[in-house]
Amino acid sequence: MREVQNQGDGLTRSDKLRLTRLRHHLLDWYAQHGRALPWRSEAASTYEKICVEVLLQRTRAETVARVYPTFFGRFKDWSDIAVADVTELEEYFRPIGLWQRRARSIKGLATYAAARDGLFPSTPEGLAVVPGVGQYVANAILLFQHRQPRPLLDVNMARVIERYVRPRRLADIRYDPWLQAAAHWLVRGDHPVLVNWATLDLANALCLSGTPRCGSCQLEARCRKASPRPSL
Repeated sequence: MREVQNQGDGLTRSDKLRLTRLRHHLLDWYAQHGRALPWRSEAASTYEKICVEVLLQRTRAETVARVYPTFFGRFKDWSDIAVADVTELEEYFRPIGLWQRRARSIKGLATYAAARDGLFPSTPEGLAVVPGVGQYVANAILLFQHRQPRPLLDVNMARVIERYVRPRRLADIRYDPWLQAAAHWLVRGDHPVLVNWATLDLANALCLSGTPRCGSCQLEARCRKASPRPSL
């Protein structure tokens, strides 16, 4: 029987049911196995959380965690970064790689934020003109500053969604309409931040890109990657 698909987002009813179930499983798993990273503490500011997302792109969380206390000990807010020399920023980012690119991105972001008391636009259209802001950082800003349920969609989140539900069609995750809709559906609800963190942690601990540890995952029984005939 052919599944009915919503023309607006490409998600079938089955997709939505599986994503909703995935969300609940992820939150249960995260409560026991989530990583204790410094930017996840109650003391971490919105400024720190947004900055970290710039640093996390193409870098392991544990690597960013090592430079976290030094960097934020020196740069207390957006204004500190805005007035800093790019070469100084580069030195802080050398241990995590891509230091020149990261320094330019975060400098542009900070210059914009410092001139506006740290407040960013609350829409994707408004964020499109902010220096250093692509789709991922825009979602981070909307999630952490404006409390909107937005996915921190990278290859890790994509991998979890695709294995549990079904593969995307386009190579670039930024432009695949089904994957975008699926990621937004996954984080809808009362705990979008925790769902994001849970998905990324599961990808890091069990749903690995090479050889996933399916036998240790509580989602195995219903995962399409682990089982050829999962039930709904």
